[in-house]
Amino acid sequence: SSGINAEYGVITEYGVLPMGSQTVHETAPHVKSIMIAGPHGTGKRMLVNAICSELGANLIDLTAENICGRYPGKAGLTMLLHLVMKVGKLLQPTVVYIGNAEKTFVKKVPKNDMSDPKRLKKELPKIIKKLSPEDRILFVGTSLTPWDADVKSLCQCYQKIVLIPRPDYASRFLLFKELILRNGGRLAPTLDLSSLAKISDGYTPGHIITAVKHVLTERRVQQLHRKPLTALEFVTPLARIDPIYKEEEEQFKKWYSKTPLGKKRAKLKAEEEEGEGGGKGKSAKGGKKKGKGKKKKKKK
Repeated sequence: SSGINAEYGVITEYGVLPMGSQTVHETAPHVKSIMIAGPHGTGKRMLVNAICSELGANLIDLTAENICGRYPGKAGLTMLLHLVMKVGKLLQPTVVYIGNAEKTFVKKVPKNDMSDPKRLKKELPKIIKKLSPEDRILFVGTSLTPWDADVKSLCQCYQKIVLIPRPDYASRFLLFKELILRNGGRLAPTLDLSSLAKISDGYTPGHIITAVKHVLTERRVQQLHRKPLTALEFVTPLARIDPIYKEEEEQFKKWYSKTPLGKKRAKLKAEEEEGEGGGKGKSAKGGKKKGKGKKKKKKK
């Protein structure tokens, strides 16, 4: 859960803490936009709701499908964004949510997509740029396929990018435990949660919720006193779902490495490794070079 906790920490640091206090928002580094990327079912939209819940913030949904057909034309779009900013500032803190954020900067719009996804392409970066430290407005985008968008445009719009990984063993163990209890189940000696957490590697919280709800029907809950739950019951519904394969996770990591933030992180990591491994050797070489330079000066 360390990977997930680290990403949640980034969201708390840049999204929740500054937005929760006007003083902090005006003095801390001003983060105006965050994009949460990850495979289907990892809880991206849930995190947006959690930010709003934690802050008591208002949510404005600017997802392409939600604004499709509303405020048509260039004048209509100007009016829409004017209202969003006016209402957002009046009722702050405000979270402006954009689902499928990659669609705004998609390289090629699919023929069957009638939502006009590129409608905000020019205006969105402009209104985010205009936000001042006094404005407690945060733009949060979520993406399932960030590589479909132009990397440069996407990264110019979203200052921070957070990758949500699939849950590890400890997270899956807790998820099963909490979800079973929440859905009327009971933890019995016949239910091997440890094995269940091991075999569910690759499955997202969304997949686990589906499996638990499939097993714990009203009828099954009524039978628990005479027929306790077993881990095997959850295996069948999980087997019907395709897990997140390592290839898909690697695709997210590969895409992230091409972003400015990813490049910066890789550079810092390389510098740290060099510092730990060969710091002494470098300083020695540096000393030799300086020595040679001095000798040349003497010859002159």
